[in-house]
Amino acid sequence: MGFAKEARVKLRDTQLRANLHKATHTIRDKRARVVAEVPDWEELREAGRAIKAETMARLPELLEKFEAAATRAGAQVHWARDAAEACSIVAGLIDSDEVVKVKSMATQEIGLNEALEAQGIRAIETDLAELIVQLAGDKPSHILVPAIHYNRGQIRDLFNDSIASGLSDEPAELAGAARTHLRQQFLSTRVGISGANFAIAETGTLVVVESEGNGRMCLTLPDTLISIVGIEKLLPRFSDLGVFLRLLPRSSTGERMNPYTSMWTGVTPGDGPQTVHVVLVDNGRTNVLRDPVGRQALHCIRCSACLNVCPVYERVGGHAYEHTYPGPIGAILAPQLTGKHTSLPFASTLCGACYEVCPVKINIPEVLVHLRQPAILERPAMNTLAGVMARPRLYAASLRFARRMASLIKLRRMPWPLSKWTVSRDLPRPERETFRDWWTRTR
Repeated sequence: MGFAKEARVKLRDTQLRANLHKATHTIRDKRARVVAEVPDWEELREAGRAIKAETMARLPELLEKFEAAATRAGAQVHWARDAAEACSIVAGLIDSDEVVKVKSMATQEIGLNEALEAQGIRAIETDLAELIVQLAGDKPSHILVPAIHYNRGQIRDLFNDSIASGLSDEPAELAGAARTHLRQQFLSTRVGISGANFAIAETGTLVVVESEGNGRMCLTLPDTLISIVGIEKLLPRFSDLGVFLRLLPRSSTGERMNPYTSMWTGVTPGDGPQTVHVVLVDNGRTNVLRDPVGRQALHCIRCSACLNVCPVYERVGGHAYEHTYPGPIGAILAPQLTGKHTSLPFASTLCGACYEVCPVKINIPEVLVHLRQPAILERPAMNTLAGVMARPRLYAASLRFARRMASLIKLRRMPWPLSKWTVSRDLPRPERETFRDWWTRTR
């Protein structure tokens, strides 16, 4: 449908807007409080930015280093050029008809659940919000809180229709029903699937941070663990992790630290999964890396702080973006990864709030403006305007001509092909007298 049309539909959904407003403001207020406690917060942000910039500059070398370290530790490393190849690799590694999953944006990006279903394999989401979305036959609408567009009453009704009965809308009761529903799956399913928040090149270690504990169950109980990791998730050194374990929880959930931080390096005999696979996924990231401005998007640590302060996201939600990554980061990441969704860089007011809260200082407004440049008419129009304004007499004559035409035609909307510019704004009317004319008349 496209962002513009989808956004108009979502704007009419008053319940959605109420849900989003309450949730985003709650999270951003918590974030602001815990960030204010850290006296060196800006220094931490700069350190995070510098580490990610180093990672992107050394990415080929670090990927090989990670592969070598993980292989030495007993993991099997696979390389996937795109989503189809990644899904094919994962399906070929599964020898059962069910898997349990940790919340993972990478698996959503490559459409893993749908690909496994086509192979007769059921993927069971164990994150509470992801479970809600899965039971509803819906799609996530937020990076951190996939079910942010639901309220407690809606979740109660959904659970009563699917996994339980007679539930109230008390959060503890709803969470308990989900826990009971999932417990047997954790104990009986032999294959677990995860993503990774970070991958350490120096040691071959993978890191998952979470708030519920379901992730740790998936990472430790199955016999086989398959982790799908975007190649940008690397960090050069294990010591770098300390910076991000301070940045990420404060920026994402407004917590001082994550309740569960799980790390594993290959296989440990007699402890945890005895077969460990890591699938390193490109899926457009190498193309993003080639753009010296746009590559900032690969610094993202998926905290979702930018979504929670974005006035556009708050009003239309994540589904309007029609991609795995919504909000400001999605507006710069989706077009670069896919070569599509070219309208998303215009889904912004350029207010700069996203840049102010980004824990790794991604200059999202800068990238948005950069990605707008290839628009069909914008560059020729700006070049023409620059040529007119460089010639004072021509510029003055153009103003006089525009003023006379405006008084005769009285347009409020421009005709095609400029109609898109005035569909959401009035055409400004030239003043009756220009500054140049006033100066000449009065001086």
